[in-house]
Amino acid sequence: MKLQQLLSFTRKAVDEYQMIETGDKIAVGISGGKDSLTLLYALSGLRRFYPKPFELTAVTVDLGYEKFHTEKIDALCRELGVPYHVIKTDIAHILFEERKESNPCSLCAKMRKGALNEAVKKLGYNKVAYAHHKDDIVETMILSLIFEGRFHSFSPKSYLDRMGLTVIRPMMFVNEADVIGFQRKYDLPVEKSRCPVDGLTKRQYAKELIHQLELDHPGAKQRMFTAILNGRIDGWPVRLTREEVKSSS
Repeated sequence: MKLQQLLSFTRKAVDEYQMIETGDKIAVGISGGKDSLTLLYALSGLRRFYPKPFELTAVTVDLGYEKFHTEKIDALCRELGVPYHVIKTDIAHILFEERKESNPCSLCAKMRKGALNEAVKKLGYNKVAYAHHKDDIVETMILSLIFEGRFHSFSPKSYLDRMGLTVIRPMMFVNEADVIGFQRKYDLPVEKSRCPVDGLTKRQYAKELIHQLELDHPGAKQRMFTAILNGRIDGWPVRLTREEVKSSS
């Protein structure tokens, strides 16, 4: 995937779900993985021409794993003209040494997002961008069906009352396969996850299940994604039509 295509997908999400307003100060959550670095490229590129001017910064929550390095990410941020902040935490120590969690993913996500949102708020930014893509949205729906018994997935845009922050997901129309292609084409400085349970999660199970469904029934993933978009899921914002997007520009 080329940068122009990435920007097109990103603008589609931003426009149709009204993710960005004039004067917004947006922080990109950077884990060091391919998804968040691609989102950084997307929003830094969109910033150059989007009709509603906005500010951008990047924030990494360092969980405290050994051999996790951010120097190359910092260099990319400087290249893109985006300020970069690293927030040091003891989350890894708490999860694996103090609590000795055998299934740490849910608690880790909660602590990581809490640290990120708190840092974003302290920096004076009003929105935080998460790098969830189309596959993430479908996987979340599958997990919700199997383990919660409901048709649900996270929203393209949501407001966190307690923090006074708006969460946006500008890569919601981007396939993970395209993110992988973008990473390779632009040689993104991916920092490998140091989590000892990486790849052994329920989400990995959902990913493999969807992959098999796609092999058996080509187009299944896109049809599931369309069902989500049309599903009137509680908490999702109204999606603007092409004509409404034009009139609001």
